[in-house]
Amino acid sequence: MFKRILFSAFVFLSLISCSKNEKITLVDSTGRINHLLIVINNKEWQGEVGDALRNIIAEPLVGLPQEEAQFSVNQVTPNAFTSLFKPSRNILFVGFGEKKNFYTNKDAYASPQITLTILGKDKEELINNINEHKEEIISTFKVRDLALYQKKITAKTYKPENLSTFKNLGFSLKIPMTYSKVEDTGDFLWYRYRFTKGQLNILAYTVPNNFDTEFNIDNIIKIRDSIGMKHVPGQVDNSFMITEPQYKPITKKVTLDGMDAFETRGLWIVKNDYMGGPFVNYSINDKANNRTIIIEGFSYSPATKKRDFVFEMEAILRTFRVN
Repeated sequence: MFKRILFSAFVFLSLISCSKNEKITLVDSTGRINHLLIVINNKEWQGEVGDALRNIIAEPLVGLPQEEAQFSVNQVTPNAFTSLFKPSRNILFVGFGEKKNFYTNKDAYASPQITLTILGKDKEELINNINEHKEEIISTFKVRDLALYQKKITAKTYKPENLSTFKNLGFSLKIPMTYSKVEDTGDFLWYRYRFTKGQLNILAYTVPNNFDTEFNIDNIIKIRDSIGMKHVPGQVDNSFMITEPQYKPITKKVTLDGMDAFETRGLWIVKNDYMGGPFVNYSINDKANNRTIIIEGFSYSPATKKRDFVFEMEAILRTFRVN
């Protein structure tokens, strides 16, 4: 009972600290992208409540060659949540309260920061509350991280009017100047960022519109494979990028710049070679111009984790805008 009261008092103080009207100078938040600090008592973390959280937070991200959790997680108890941990950018408070609750706060202890609190009167209600909000738990932290990361990596970008494909086709992405041009023909764009352990790639092009009648996963694969054969060669003769035939990509409907789109995540390989990796593809229904706009990121980084590389490419692709 004492622990419950302690946690409720802690959450109450947190609310007061972020509801004051006076301006407070906050310290800079800390923490890498896709990292989450969970504040919860050890008993709950090691039991069924913790299992419910892990089923959500540790669920593998789709479209990667090896399993990687949605977030990297650290856990501390409410008593241990001191000044060392308060600057963490993403914080999830989980515990017991007088009534069931679920809410977020911004910049409570640092900036930029998002905190999410989940409460229940008892263990059963707390677990139900977690499960009822599983999609919001992921999206709350991911959307915030995505926006912050977009701001960071697009601080210096190419001017869209200086890229032939964007100028001719009437849309744009914020491509960081750390990326170098591979190809920009006026109807097909390819930029690449090389780093010590691999590379990230951004593609953009259009195809005639059959979005409403024929656009499905098979059609998406057919289009990207034809583009790979034409524009993305491998390192040896008669080799080019294709979609990995042994792994069916995962597709869902999304919206980009107010336009209907399919987000597709999967794996690519180079036919007749041994390269491969994950990709994220957006096929966007541009009804006004009777076409489908396709933007894609694919990475190559053997023997490394891929989650954060895909996250960077997604952050760039979601800067998509129609001129």
